[in-house]
Parts: sequence; structure tokens; C-alpha cells
Amino acid sequence: MSNLTPVASPHPRAKLWIFSLVAVVVAAGICGALLLTLLLTSGRWLTPIAKREILQALSRQYRSDVDLRSLDLTLFPHPHAVGVGFVFREKDRPGAPPLITLRRFEADASWPGLLFAPHHVGNVRLEGLEIHIARGEEQGRKIGDGSKQPAPQLVFEEVVADGTRLEILPRAPGKLPLEFDIYKLSMTSAGTGRAMHYRAQLRNAKPPGIIDADGDFGPWNALDPGQTGVTGKYQFSNADLSVFRGISGRLSSTGEFHGQLGRIEVNGETDTPDFEVSVGRHLLHLRTTFSATVDGTNGDTLLHPVKAQFGHTTVMAQGEIVGEQGGKGKTILLDAAVQDGDVADVLRLGVKSEPPPMNGRIRFHAKIRIPPGGGDIPDRMELNGQFEITGGRFTNRTLEQKLSTISERTRGKTDGTAESAAASDFGGKFTLGNGLMTLAGFSFRIPGATVRLDGTYGLKNEQLNFRGTIATEVRLSQMTTGVKSRLLRMVDPIFSRNGTGAVIPIHIGGTRSSPSFGLSIGR
Repeated sequence: MSNLTPVASPHPRAKLWIFSLVAVVVAAGICGALLLTLLLTSGRWLTPIAKREILQALSRQYRSDVDLRSLDLTLFPHPHAVGVGFVFREKDRPGAPPLITLRRFEADASWPGLLFAPHHVGNVRLEGLEIHIARGEEQGRKIGDGSKQPAPQLVFEEVVADGTRLEILPRAPGKLPLEFDIYKLSMTSAGTGRAMHYRAQLRNAKPPGIIDADGDFGPWNALDPGQTGVTGKYQFSNADLSVFRGISGRLSSTGEFHGQLGRIEVNGETDTPDFEVSVGRHLLHLRTTFSATVDGTNGDTLLHPVKAQFGHTTVMAQGEIVGEQGGKGKTILLDAAVQDGDVADVLRLGVKSEPPPMNGRIRFHAKIRIPPGGGDIPDRMELNGQFEITGGRFTNRTLEQKLSTISERTRGKTDGTAESAAASDFGGKFTLGNGLMTLAGFSFRIPGATVRLDGTYGLKNEQLNFRGTIATEVRLSQMTTGVKSRLLRMVDPIFSRNGTGAVIPIHIGGTRSSPSFGLSIGR
């Protein structure tokens, strides 16, 4: 047996850009409020005193510290504002990074849009936007504590925030922040108190590829951001999986999602026509469909379920992708099962030979854990499970001939006319760790004998090290003729099993392509 199921974990990439929409709406709202306050204030707009008063008003409204390095305002032919060096800090998080830093913003409006409530801002363009969202257990006011969601006073007809950088600070101490780069992002309004329509494009860092998405976001819930609604569709194109050491291929994914920021339901599919595991070196066409729940506040994902198909085999899995305390990255935990798979398909994942060493149908169940780290995925992957194989037959001619000879002998046929003996009823338990497969209680039958083995198989060096027994139908003396048969009668009682047959200790070593068989003399 070999590496039984590196189920491709479809980590739903839709969540990457969802985080950015939250903060961009906040940033646009603050910039728009700044413009509105400027235009509706008295004629002191361009004086230092007016600037100070405006920043103080924003600070009171948002309960935060606000700073703006410079501001230029023109009124004709239409209101236009340009600001540089905008910083927005939350008062209740001293020492934390600012919620928003903005290198430059530019906003346009019309006089009719500003004079009537709700006030309309034509478009807002944000450059060099960086957002640091802190998610703490006690952060912010929650709905139901006596506070009320403020009535919307602004409608942003269009917001453009290309080149945004987003950092999600962890809820629990010891975890690393999530960081994302938004290549293109634009949003248009459908009216006051209604969701904004967005179009987004990301250059995903790992695996590298382009994510396109569009849908609706909002309205923004300032009292409880996790209750903000989000829907949409996404397409992830030509992602290079070789950045994950130990596997390779070009992945594409499409899907849709809906829900609230704190609980986003995602449904999608992936297609990797050239998926390869490094230890197997076989190209497989891997397809998956998945349903998942994403926590948009920390990136943790529940998978329920994942259906992976390659060759003539289907794997069903469920589990989670979560960050661990004090750890870097995410840990993948899966419960995977195959009801009626092709043994050859499974072996191609971890064995280089073609054809694979065995044919037949396989059924197995396994717990899979892939912790974060820099090593190859096959080396980091941990499996614990059990399997059954029906109709199993080895493809190695040398091994098949040895088994046929053993089968003839164990049935008392000594004429040398051995026929091919098909093995059957394979089964056992297995574990995988550090690239080493360990089999316990591995057994199979051939006509005339039952083989039971325990031992290990190296995924990379293909080294075999198994010890066990062959339980035969006839005694040792009946497996040969002449003088040898008479001599073996003296040791028949030593190997006898309940007075009939024999139990012979054996050892299998060598490599997968050149196995060696022998008696285990020490036993």
C-alpha cells in the first residue's frame, strides 16, 4: 500500500477578497463624511481652524482618533476634494495598528446631491489604502446592548480602491494576522440602506493565480460587522499548486457564496487536469465539488462535504481548515472515505511504477491531518485508518510467480505446474507519518494459504520491511517430495497449527520493484 489519499483540500479562495470589502466601505464612508462635512460647513473650509474642527467632529462621530496631513478643496464647476495622509485609529485599542491609513483620496460630488438628504457623493477614489481590522472578543458594540445602528446619511455612487492591502488581526493571542492584496476593486451603490454591488480582482499570492468576483455587499453594520451581509460569485483561474511542496498542477475554481461576514456559506468546484504528487509522479485529472462555511473574521473554514474524483475513484471527505494556537498558517483536518475505488488510482498517488503494483477495488476510511509548515506535503501528511481490497491482484510478475508457487505448495501440489494464483481479501490498518507508511494486521489470502504481515513501506525510498506468517492448508512435509519430505516430517509438529497445516514465519524486504522473501529464522 502507499499514500492513500492526499485529498486536494479546496480551501475556498472566495473569502480572501470578502475581508477587503468590509474595510473599504468603512474607509469610503469616512472619506465621504469628511467631504460632506467640508462642503456643508461655513466659509472657513480652507483655514487651519476649520480643518481642526472637522477632524474633531469626525473623531466624535466615530469615537476614534482621526488625522489628515493635507486637504485641498474646490467648489466649481462641482465640489471636489483631495486629501493626503489620512489616518484613522480606534480609541479603545491603544497600541494597535491604525484601522485605516490612506496615502491619498479624491472625491467628487454634485451640488444637488449634497443639498438633499441622504447626501450623494458621486465617486470616491482611494490610493494606497491599508486596513488593519482587529477582531477581539470584546470589540465594538453589539446589537442589543442599547445602542442603535445610525441611520445612513451618505450614498456612495461609486467607490474605486485598486491596490488595497488588508490585514486581519487575529481574535486569539498568539496567532499571526491574515494579509491580502487587492488588485482591483470597485463598488456601486443601489441606494441608501441597501447593499453595494462590487467587482473585485485579486492576485492571489499562494497559490499564485487570479481571482475574479462580483456580487453584493452590505449594508455595512457598524455595531456588529460580523452581521454584514455578503453574496456573490467567484472564479479562480490557473493557480499554480507547485508552490505547495510535494504537489503540482494548475487549478481552476468557480463557485458562489452567501450569508453574513461571520458565517459565509460557499459552494463551488475545482478542476486540476494535471494534478501530481511528487512521490508518485503520475499526472491525474482531479476534480472536486465542495460545500463550506467560512468565518470571514478569521479565515477558518468548515468543509461539509468535499467530493474528490480522479480516475475511477471518488473520495468523500469532511473536516475543517483552522489556525492553531501560536501556530503559523492553517491546519487541514479531514475525515475521508472511499466506498468502491480503484486500487490502481490510489496507488498512483504514491507509487512511481506504471502499472501500479496492484489492481482491484478498494474501500477505506482515514483521518487526515496536514499541519502548516515548509516541508513537502507527503512528508507532513498524517493518516490513520483502515482498508479492504477485493479482487486484488499483484502486477509484479516476479511477485505473482512467487505467490503462485507458494499457493501450489501450500495445497500439496508438487508437480511444478503452478498456475497463476489470484490474491484476495486484503485488509488491515495503516498509519502515515514522516513519509513512512506503517501497516498493522495486514492480511490477504491466496489459494491454500493466508498471509499476515506487519511492517513499513517508505514512500520515497520504496523500502519494504515486513514480518509475519503464512498459514497453510498442508504440513511442511506435504509441500515437497522425496528425502526433503521425509526430513521435514520431524519438524512438522513445530510448525503445526492445531495438528494440521503449518504456520511459517516470513520476512519481506528489498524494494517495491525488487522484493526479497525469506524465512524469519529468529522466530
